[in-house]
Amino acid sequence: MYMTNMMDRNNIGFGFAGMEKDLGISATYAGLAGGIFAIGYMFLQVHGGLWAERWSAKKLITIAMVSWGVLATLTGFVQNLTQLLIIRFMIGFVEGCILPATVLLLKRWFPLTERGRANSFWMLSIPASAVIMSPLCGYILTVSNWRTMFIIEGLIPIVFAVIWWLNVEDYPAQAKWLSPAEKKYIEDATREEVKNIQPQASAAIVDVLRNRNVIVLILIWFLTQTGFSGYTIWLPTMIREFTGASNLSVGFIAALPWVAAMIGIIVNSRHSDKTGERKWHVIIPAITATLFLLASTFAAQAGYKTLAVVFLVCCGGFIQSYYGIWWAIPTTFLTAEVLAVTLGLVNALGNVGGFFGPFLFGFFKTLTNSNMGGMLFLVTASILAPLLLLLLRPEEQKTNTTATTIAVDK
Repeated sequence: MYMTNMMDRNNIGFGFAGMEKDLGISATYAGLAGGIFAIGYMFLQVHGGLWAERWSAKKLITIAMVSWGVLATLTGFVQNLTQLLIIRFMIGFVEGCILPATVLLLKRWFPLTERGRANSFWMLSIPASAVIMSPLCGYILTVSNWRTMFIIEGLIPIVFAVIWWLNVEDYPAQAKWLSPAEKKYIEDATREEVKNIQPQASAAIVDVLRNRNVIVLILIWFLTQTGFSGYTIWLPTMIREFTGASNLSVGFIAALPWVAAMIGIIVNSRHSDKTGERKWHVIIPAITATLFLLASTFAAQAGYKTLAVVFLVCCGGFIQSYYGIWWAIPTTFLTAEVLAVTLGLVNALGNVGGFFGPFLFGFFKTLTNSNMGGMLFLVTASILAPLLLLLLRPEEQKTNTTATTIAVDK
C-alpha cells in the first residue's frame, strides 16, 4: 500500500523536464507543484488518525487508495499550471490520513519490543517504491511521455485497493489466518503496554499542543521533511545534470540511493531494538546523511560529477534509516486517543516542510542557476532536525515500564 502511495507522491520529479516544457513553467513553479502536495497533506492528519482509531483504519486507507489513484491518473491530463497545482494539492489531501492510520495499525499488531523493526519494515516501502519507480518512470519516459507515466502509475493503487481490502484487518482478533495462541500473545502484550502508559488528561488539539515534547517533535519533523522532500523530488534532476544520462539511465541510477536506504533501515532498526536505544539511532544517521549531501554539493561544484552521484547514493543509505525508529518514539508514552491526535499534528504541521523543501530548492536553483543554493538550504534544515531531539525532556516521557523509558529517553 505505502509503496504505491510513495510512487504517486514522488514520480513528479521524473516528469519535471517534460512538464516544464509542455506547460511552460520554470523550475520554481515545478518545485511549487512538487511541494504544494504537502499543504493538502496537512488537512486530514488529525481527523485521519481519529477516524482510524474510532472507525476503521482498513476502510479509511481503502477509500484513500482509490481516491489518490484517480487523482494521480488525472495528472496525466492537466493542461496548465493551475490544474497541476489543484491536482497535486488534492492528492496530498486524500493521502493525509495514511500515515497516522498505519502507525495505529502497527501499534495494535506489534508489541513495543518489536515495534521499531515493524515500523522500519513498513518504512522500507519508501525506498522500495523508489527502486521500482525510478526505472519504471525512466522506461515510460523513454518510450512515451510524462502524461502516460502518470496515467499508468495512477492505476496501480486502484488495483491494489482490492488486495488490501481482502488481506488486512483492523485488529489481530479479526484475523482468520492467526492461531488463537498468536492472537492471545499480541493482545496480552498490547494490553500490558496500555496499562503501563500514564493516562493523558485530554486528546483535544489545544491540550496536546501544550506539551513541550509535542512541539519539539513537530519542529523535528518539519525540518526533516524539508530536507527529505527536497532531496526526493529533485534527485532525478540532479542526477540528470550531473551525468547527462538518458531518462532510462537516470531511472536506474536514481534507484541506487533507495537500495542503500533499504539496507540502512534494516540494519539500524535491528540494532535499535536490540539495544533499546532510540535517540542516537536517529541523530547519527541523520547527520551522516547530511554530511554526504553536503559532500555531493561540493564535489559537483568542483567538477567531480561521478563522485557527486556516489555521495548522493551514500546519502540515501542514511537519510531514511531512522524513520521507523522515529515513529516508534511517540507510541511509547501516549495513550491511543492522544496518540491519534499527536501523530496527526506532528505529521500535518511537520510535513509543511515537504512544501518548503521542493519549492525553495527550485527557487534557489532558479536564482543561482545551479544546484548549490538549493543544496545548502537542504543541508541546513537536515542538520538542525536531529539535533532538536536533544531538547526532549525525559521527565515528560517517563512511564511505569523500564522498556518504555529506555525506548524514549536514551
